[in-house]
Amino acid sequence: MKTGFRKSQKGAVAIEFALVFVIFFAVFYGLVSYSLPFVLMQSFNQATSEAVRRGVAVDPATANYSTVLVNTANTTLQQQLAWVPASFNLVIGVDTSAVYSAGTLTVSVNYPTSKLNQVLPFLVLPGVGTVPSLPANLTATSSLQF
Repeated sequence: MKTGFRKSQKGAVAIEFALVFVIFFAVFYGLVSYSLPFVLMQSFNQATSEAVRRGVAVDPATANYSTVLVNTANTTLQQQLAWVPASFNLVIGVDTSAVYSAGTLTVSVNYPTSKLNQVLPFLVLPGVGTVPSLPANLTATSSLQF
């Protein structure tokens, strides 16, 4: 019987698990924490593009053309970004804008990443810094000259 060998290895599995778990958790957290801003950016880009596209359908002969154009863009942004949960605090009209000036419709989303702290905790790791490392704002802009 080799019982002495087994007793000396008793805690080795726990130590190995702890070391491997830290690595797996770091990879998983990085995947989740960076994929969320990427999904938001893709949605913002798609929403602004769609708002500009739908603006093309507004007839220039319409009374109050610029107002109708901006309202169409804002309505489209609201429809396209309706999937974003309320906990993200994305406010159409505050974090978004639609401006028609000098024959150009510009639609933009300017979402402060500080609002993501309410949904996703940012970690500060020694030697790495803040994870995820994001700019101050997630910004998407589309424009079209009519």
